Amino acid sequence: MQTASKKIIHGWAMYDWAGSAYNLVITSTIFPTYFESVAVDSPSSKTVTFLGRQYENTALYNYAMALALMLVAVSSPLLSSIADYKGNKKKFLNVYLTAGSMACALLYFFDRSNLWLGVLGIIVACVAFWGGQVFYNAYLPEIAAPEDRDAVSAKGFIYGYIGSVILQLICFLFVLFPEWWGITEQKASQLSFFLVGLWWFIFGKYALRRLPVSAAAGIEKNTGEILSKGYAELRMVWHQVKQLTTLKRYLGAFFFYNMAVQTVMLVAVLYGKSELEIPTKNLIVSILIIQLIAIPGAWFISRLSAKIGNLNTLMVLVIVWILICMAGYFLPAGGVYPFYALGAAVGFVMGGIQSLSRSTYAKLMPETKDTASFFSFYDVTEKIAAVVGMFSFGFITELTRTQRNAVLAVAVFFVLGLILLIYTRSAQKKERFV
Repeated sequence: MQTASKKIIHGWAMYDWAGSAYNLVITSTIFPTYFESVAVDSPSSKTVTFLGRQYENTALYNYAMALALMLVAVSSPLLSSIADYKGNKKKFLNVYLTAGSMACALLYFFDRSNLWLGVLGIIVACVAFWGGQVFYNAYLPEIAAPEDRDAVSAKGFIYGYIGSVILQLICFLFVLFPEWWGITEQKASQLSFFLVGLWWFIFGKYALRRLPVSAAAGIEKNTGEILSKGYAELRMVWHQVKQLTTLKRYLGAFFFYNMAVQTVMLVAVLYGKSELEIPTKNLIVSILIIQLIAIPGAWFISRLSAKIGNLNTLMVLVIVWILICMAGYFLPAGGVYPFYALGAAVGFVMGGIQSLSRSTYAKLMPETKDTASFFSFYDVTEKIAAVVGMFSFGFITELTRTQRNAVLAVAVFFVLGLILLIYTRSAQKKERFV
């Protein structure tokens, strides 16, 4: 096959430009701090009543994100099957684009009087973003020849990074300097959520107009076959994985350390805001530090893996993550500069461990034509790990009334991942599995 035209490649990359704003502004920076300050029963409280039950407000946020990720994990195989067999990637991508952008825009109206809107909004937006990624990623082999896929994929990542940072900086102007615009700090945050929805919708529609209509890979005899095929493929992959000791152990290790990584990424801002009492402006600076350091960190980690091997590099990274968790546990409240240093450490290892994990999985996979099925299995493993991590963090926070103990639990997940990585390396040496 030949790589598609520049117009199509540009359109595909622009969808990442559009949607990545959600991941940065809503998931990582402004929304978590806004939720923590608004979702309270009283201004001096850290608890909130929702559906007749009282929660720690940060725990409620964690539960909502866990539920959203569970919905994605359950639906991902089904969505992959539909995308492959019906050829309607563009239609479903449009549905998720519309739902996600509208959910973000409606968060403009979220305040203390309508907690349900905030909880529902973040669940719908999360499901729409990650559900849409299934169809977005499925376009890559259709529009790029094998020899061009790395470059095209990288272009999407670059567009996403640039687009999200541009909107983040625009939102920062409102959040950091609300007096310039004659609005309150709360209104500045709400306006940021609306801008994310508008940004996602406008640039997403622009991208979709340039994407081709997919060809159906096959037509099943009935709807039931289409709905069951994705789950059947997961079972098929699992039966193969059980026969491959190195890959099986690696997936176990990945499950635990990725559970911890995803949890840290999703709760870091709330931990800084609620537990460490870091002012919102300083939290924003720390996020920028993480974003800037992530790029050279990923480059350094890729070079390190070339010298000492993937599994050895992953073990080094997990050890660094364990140290980060211990430092986070002992970090004093109000310690802005230590928090910056911790953010720099997180940024350095954050992107690298994710990219190296995926490439390691690809190397350990058997030679097969069912690469989509194997990566669907990988994605489901990743999402379920994130669900368990987020739920555990919220549950321990509620149980002990402090997020610091939940950070220790995250460190335990990393330790379990490290132990399983050691066993994986041992199995790899025995099997001489490259």
